[in-house]
Amino acid sequence: MAQIKSETLVQVPKKKKQAWNMKRNWPLHVLVLPAIIFAIIFNYIPLAGIVMAFQDFKPWEGFLGSQWVGFDNFIRIFEFQEGRQVIWNTLVISTFKIIFQLVVPIMFALLLNEVRIMAYKRSIQTLVYLPHFLSWVILGGILLDLLSVDGGLVNQFIGFLGMDPIFFLGDSDWFRVTVIASDVWKDFGFSAIIFLAALAGINPSLYEAAIVDGANRFQQVLYITLPSLLPITIVVATLALGNILNAGFDQIFNLYNPLVYDKGDIIDTYVYRQGLLGGNFSYATAVGAFKSVIAFILIVTGYRLAYKYANYRIF
Repeated sequence: MAQIKSETLVQVPKKKKQAWNMKRNWPLHVLVLPAIIFAIIFNYIPLAGIVMAFQDFKPWEGFLGSQWVGFDNFIRIFEFQEGRQVIWNTLVISTFKIIFQLVVPIMFALLLNEVRIMAYKRSIQTLVYLPHFLSWVILGGILLDLLSVDGGLVNQFIGFLGMDPIFFLGDSDWFRVTVIASDVWKDFGFSAIIFLAALAGINPSLYEAAIVDGANRFQQVLYITLPSLLPITIVVATLALGNILNAGFDQIFNLYNPLVYDKGDIIDTYVYRQGLLGGNFSYATAVGAFKSVIAFILIVTGYRLAYKYANYRIF
């Protein structure tokens, strides 16, 4: 009886404290309210439309009048050659993006960390950060001009070297290379911020001890810098697993064309063309739902791996 009474006494102050905090911080809750309403309207209410994936949806018949077909639309994803192809394209493009978006920022951060002239270092940082803040609509137009077969600056340089012009945005094989390279160019500077912050947190005494032992700059990087970057590298790599089916709709949409659909079409652009342009709402919804389920599994797996190997967790 005494134990129950003591537990009750502990719980009552907690509830009072929560009520007091709510009363004290109500302006903060009011500030968050518009964001919550926005999320409910645009993120949660539209989830009801997922029923289209299990129907032969007709807009004029609505959700209640359309015929239910079960998992037929999901089966069609793997029955159609183009369905399997867009999944493969997405995996290839996104995998190479993840790899290079991990390797290039680390290399850039290591090289930039060696620069001792601060004005020069800051100038380089500003220049490489800038493309990240430009939309793919702007960058797509720039790339169209730079990579054009007729008069493009890149092909002019290739012609100067005595080589034939390359149709970067019209040849399927070159299109993938162009997409991956341009994505890395756009974001590697901004992604390097994480690794630059990790480098700033390394204990300077480790380098001082290495210098006393006679280690050169390369050995210091090899035995001190890289091992110190390993935990954050594991975190970034594992969390990137959740984006392996996101190959970049904005970029692909602004750069691709029917000539490169066979190797450049990804799940998001395929859903757009099938659903909004083709009117195959049920099939497009099934493809999008398939992607969302797989992405959710990968995100959960990524967080579990990050917690297991790098002791990283959000909550």
